[in-house]
Amino acid sequence: MTQPFPPAAFPYARPRRLRSSPWVRRLVAETVLTPSDLIWPLIVHDGAEDRVPVASMPGVFRLSPRAAAAAAVEARDLGIPVVALFPHVDAAIKDANGTGATDPDGLIPDCIKAIKDAAPEIGVMCDVALDCYTDHGHDGLMADGRILNDDSLERLAEQAFIQAHAGADIVAPSDMMDGRVQAIREALEANGLHDTMILAYAAKYASAFYGPYRDAVGSAKQLTGDKQTYQMNYANSDEALREVAMDIAEGADAVMVKPGMPYLDIVRRVSETFQVPTFAYQVSGEYAMMQAAIANGWLDEDRAILETLHGFKRAGCAGVLSYFAPKAARLLGG
Repeated sequence: MTQPFPPAAFPYARPRRLRSSPWVRRLVAETVLTPSDLIWPLIVHDGAEDRVPVASMPGVFRLSPRAAAAAAVEARDLGIPVVALFPHVDAAIKDANGTGATDPDGLIPDCIKAIKDAAPEIGVMCDVALDCYTDHGHDGLMADGRILNDDSLERLAEQAFIQAHAGADIVAPSDMMDGRVQAIREALEANGLHDTMILAYAAKYASAFYGPYRDAVGSAKQLTGDKQTYQMNYANSDEALREVAMDIAEGADAVMVKPGMPYLDIVRRVSETFQVPTFAYQVSGEYAMMQAAIANGWLDEDRAILETLHGFKRAGCAGVLSYFAPKAARLLGG
């Protein structure tokens, strides 16, 4: 932005005056971060234990439906408005078609019901993708080593319908299949689910930062090959704008950039270009990297958490998915 007049010169201008005390720093802060800007990702599982630690993500647990409901109550009390559900299911129910993703009596519908019973004030967001349910670890259906885009759309739309019918407030397709937002929106409209929001992972990159998450949801061992034929090339920026434009045209209410910190330039471009609610995901690799540095005493935990989250807001995010959400909310006075 061009300044309307030349800045005053020292000593008449002393920028440090506006940094001289905590109260004035608060007064002139350009970016405000509150617990309402956070979405807490929850890894849920169908095992017997309420909480199972994820080795690659210190402080993160796989939660039973009962434990997820307790986390939702905690989120409500901290002022966090939304929890996002990501499933870890037993390998025995995985198959080539991701059939478990469309089970109306499956893990995610159970978790939604438990959360809505315990904390009806909390929004529930659900991941729409097949990778947690397929025996090959990909987000769509496969044949002869290829991801079948159009054949995957019906399955993804059915998965989103099952989630919305169970009470999900937001369905969030993260699969990056072409046309999936339209397929999901049409399925929701056809079934009277007019108010269900779609938060599209519109610019999701084929990133090295997803490893701990794949460990957490149990898809790492199954994954055959990589996801570069459908997730975006990290060299590209203009492509992200085309993806976002398509998803908005197909019925997305809000859009996501993933991962977060390496792609803040994309967040800024998307937010300024489209002026729709733009979210980012501080993904598992970002979380694990910071936790390792914190554990070694190389980073101050509280300051690093708030600094990174403010970075997302400064770049133009309406909100941030972060595994640090409950800790951040406590630091913010939630």
